[in-house]
Amino acid sequence: MRETQIVVITKAPVPGRSKTRLSPPCTPEQAAAIAAASVADTLDTVRAAPASRRVVALDGPPRDLDLDGFAVVRQPDGDLGARLAAAFADAMADGSRPTLLIGMDTPQVTPDLLDRCAAALEAAGPGTAVLGTAPDGGWWALGLHAAEPAAVLPDVPMSRDDTAARTREALEATGLAVLDLPQLTDIDHFPDALAVAALCPPGSRTSRVVTSVAAALDPA
Repeated sequence: MRETQIVVITKAPVPGRSKTRLSPPCTPEQAAAIAAASVADTLDTVRAAPASRRVVALDGPPRDLDLDGFAVVRQPDGDLGARLAAAFADAMADGSRPTLLIGMDTPQVTPDLLDRCAAALEAAGPGTAVLGTAPDGGWWALGLHAAEPAAVLPDVPMSRDDTAARTREALEATGLAVLDLPQLTDIDHFPDALAVAALCPPGSRTSRVVTSVAAALDPA
């Protein structure tokens, strides 16, 4: 059993609020369907990964999300950086432990990869962080040993091509050594969804939904 807990931060998949950068070409309903599939696949992967505890930091009502096996903490109001900091603080409220936070939009992640990320965090020990970047300059995973360093996240500009670099700089300024995790593409725009779906198992929800949406957008 791992010491590390895994936290998934997500919005409830609601048209007009979920993955809005998929529109256009997607309708809000199609974007929400892709988000719902991605969340569900991600949660299944986290269930299958070794972890001391599994947490969902949720924005909005759960609706049809299957949260079995997860503790749920509610995201506060505020921008993404503030909500990320709160997710770490809430997940570690009962005591600091290695914590790996991921988004819901890398459904190609595998239990083995999450285990390797957790192993890297545990082996590095206190005084370190682990960061998994995305090709667009953002990041998909951040691991910390204590919640306090996450207090820098509200000051990091999010959803930019330098977000990962700025996150690294902010964490290093607290005295942490930041180690790299494997890079993964996350779903922001529809070409990302196509690329990510191609990396998912053919029977996965993400693969099925993205394939269906692509066919609807280009019926020829």
